[in-house]
Amino acid sequence: MTNFRNGGRILVDNLVVQGCDRIFHVPGESFLAVLDALHDTPQVDLVTCRQEGGAAFMACADGTMTGKPGVCFVTRGPGATNASIGVHVAMQDSQPMLLFIGDVDRSMRDREGFQEVDFPAMFAPLAKWATRIEDARRIPEYIARAWNVATSGRPGPVVIALPEDMLLDEVEAVDRPRLERIAQAPDADALASLGELLSRAENPIAIVGGAGWSQASGAAFAAWAEKLDLPVASAFRRQDALPSGCGVYAGNLGYGPSPRLVERVRNADLILAVGARLGEATTDGYTLIAPDPDAGATIIERLPGAVAIAPADPGRKLVHIHPDPNELHRVYRTDLAICADMNQFAAALDEVPVDRLFAGSMANEEWRTWSTPQPREGVTLDLGQCVAAMRERLGPDEAIICNGAGNFSGWWHRYWHYGTQPSQLAPTAGAMGYGTPAAVAAALRHPEKLAVALAGDGDFLMNGQELATAIQHGANMLVLVIDNGAYGTIRMHQEREFPARLSGTTLHNPDFAALGRAYGCWAETVERTPDFAPALDRALAQSGVRLLHLKTDVEFITPGTTISAIRG
Repeated sequence: MTNFRNGGRILVDNLVVQGCDRIFHVPGESFLAVLDALHDTPQVDLVTCRQEGGAAFMACADGTMTGKPGVCFVTRGPGATNASIGVHVAMQDSQPMLLFIGDVDRSMRDREGFQEVDFPAMFAPLAKWATRIEDARRIPEYIARAWNVATSGRPGPVVIALPEDMLLDEVEAVDRPRLERIAQAPDADALASLGELLSRAENPIAIVGGAGWSQASGAAFAAWAEKLDLPVASAFRRQDALPSGCGVYAGNLGYGPSPRLVERVRNADLILAVGARLGEATTDGYTLIAPDPDAGATIIERLPGAVAIAPADPGRKLVHIHPDPNELHRVYRTDLAICADMNQFAAALDEVPVDRLFAGSMANEEWRTWSTPQPREGVTLDLGQCVAAMRERLGPDEAIICNGAGNFSGWWHRYWHYGTQPSQLAPTAGAMGYGTPAAVAAALRHPEKLAVALAGDGDFLMNGQELATAIQHGANMLVLVIDNGAYGTIRMHQEREFPARLSGTTLHNPDFAALGRAYGCWAETVERTPDFAPALDRALAQSGVRLLHLKTDVEFITPGTTISAIRG
């Protein structure tokens, strides 16, 4: 298509060409030309948000679910700085995202004009690519390149500044055709080497997660692992990489993992890391799996009341499969590196010659025992039993569990059985305030499922205003606000380092149920374990946005310990 259009029209046309069907934004005068173009573009759903951080989280979550860039528009200065948290999460979570920032007129630059920031410089450390479009004729080129950068290799965010006057320029531009994600197949010799390593292994374990997983790759990998009875663990907050019924799933790594799973990883003579970066959370600070085992690193379980130290195993082999060559050999000494797309790798696994059986079924039984909540004495509202009640009413593939950061999430990470993708939206970057916006994005993208937002009291008030977005856009979602009157995770660390010396971690909260009703939600407060299941039934019988305010005791700070035990 070649004709004269203004920059805003060219930009929207080229986003549509690449497959964009939804945009999250907080409006700004700096990109009015884009909003005007969207007025005549019914194929794009424009979601109006209440704060740029929430809008960016929604775009990040949308990219996680679709595999194509989630798209967000914000204005300059305050809008961009608010949205930067979503860029950071998209980068650390390896999720495709495009953030467009309305910028000052080109004639105003370098005068510290109104809300002026050098956005390519600001976002360079946070994004895969940060740039500015100076010429409206080149918009198709920039959009095509940004789409490719965001989705190829290790997916991630791209930030593009849009000078306000550039968007108003009437120019002739040639649209670029739609791009498909570049996907590399694994090398045949590498697959043969993988087969040899597995054939010699006695106690191997796979760790899956990270970039590029899909329902197809998860199902194919699970079938292959079950054939070998190979134990498979998930990386931190990537518990939906495999189908929920996988018979060799051994549980999740990260904060508060099963001690039996930690022992399996520690004793493994071969680790098969598929898609995962093996970051700090997954490896317990690079100690459970040392970057260089010959360096004599230690393994330390930082669980309150349970500290174990053991030497790293210099004889352990590491096979690392990742779609981005820049990630291979970046941190870890790797015995076999395979650069491959997850779908391509999983589909090729039948070519790996292995005639061995391992202990995956036993590992799966251990996980099922670990993930079955038992009643906890002395607890007025037992979150483990709340998760059990949810499991009785919602199948793994009927819900998308969305959470931000905080100890509250540990009950669901341990006890909830996640389904096939997408059934978990949770930031590996550990950002607070992610759960509610992510649930809005999930509700809009998958209306056939129930989006469940999990948020602690501190976490919820980071982005609780996006309940207004959920109501405005007709989202179907359940919000659980877990209220213990504290920034719980920091309180836990504070009690360990400075016992009984509280400072700056106590919260005075509103009536969250009343707040939910003010936004237009159906809402109730729950304070006792027996009251949760009936309240949940009433919530599930409603439509639209439902909110349950769960009032808990900060003493029971995690599923496995208490404040008193930490002080001791």
